[in-house]
Amino acid sequence: FAPGGAEVEEVSIGKEMRIFNNMRYIMVHSLTTDYAIVKGHVADTLGNVIFNKTALNFNSDMCKASKRAIVEVEEIVPAGELDPHHIQCPHIYVQRLVKGTNYVKPIEQYTIRKDGEDASESEYFKTESGKIRAKIAKRAAQFVQDKNYINLGIGIPVLITNFLDPKLEVHFQSENGILGLGEFPYEHEVDPDLINAGKQVVTIKKGGSFMTSSETFAMIRGGHIDITFLGGMQVSEKGDLANWIIPGKVVKGMGGAMDLVGGAKRRIVVMQHCTKNGRPKILRECSLPLTGNKC
Repeated sequence: FAPGGAEVEEVSIGKEMRIFNNMRYIMVHSLTTDYAIVKGHVADTLGNVIFNKTALNFNSDMCKASKRAIVEVEEIVPAGELDPHHIQCPHIYVQRLVKGTNYVKPIEQYTIRKDGEDASESEYFKTESGKIRAKIAKRAAQFVQDKNYINLGIGIPVLITNFLDPKLEVHFQSENGILGLGEFPYEHEVDPDLINAGKQVVTIKKGGSFMTSSETFAMIRGGHIDITFLGGMQVSEKGDLANWIIPGKVVKGMGGAMDLVGGAKRRIVVMQHCTKNGRPKILRECSLPLTGNKC
């Protein structure tokens, strides 16, 4: 994009498209780097690394994709002290270790509930914007059926966990590395290393698990997700979805939505009907670049 983001300055070369099992795929070269600088939790002197909860995300993948990985950890122990079953990044991928001090772990979205308060009664839902989002999330929760595996996109979709019928057994997945995403935590449960894809502090349900972000996308691309709830910037009358790039804004690209519109069995867009400026987001034709057509 040109400065200011109003015009396209350079158009990239189109990528090759192939069809596998009647599905269209874009062929993309894997990304590699000279260096990866990542944050771990505990390492041994050989360089084996364990990450803490959702802080695993893409970190181990980045080590594998780089020529030299530098991992900062909170503790270094002698080789042999880590349980081999718990090692998430083998030392062959790690070239340097750094032990940091005085860690500060900022929390971008401090979404907590008070003791004795139901998750749906969080302070977050008592603001004007929170009330609107809560109403939409509560309605979207009614689409959920027993035993569903569900992915929640950034924004309103991640709020749906707070409005579920308690009789349902459902499993929420978040692209940053959770299967078994829970509700907002009480203050004493807050952990900066346990967040959802929207950067909000969360909990994990009994039987839940943590994994790499690449593993979560394998679940999506493999057709294992029953429903995905996505945010949207525009939706057309044909079901086209645009929730793509806005230059200069926080969400700088398509992200996992590209995989979700193609891999999930059912796709539900959860958004407000108008922009902050009052412009409609449900249109005859989308004017923004499409994430997926006829979703």
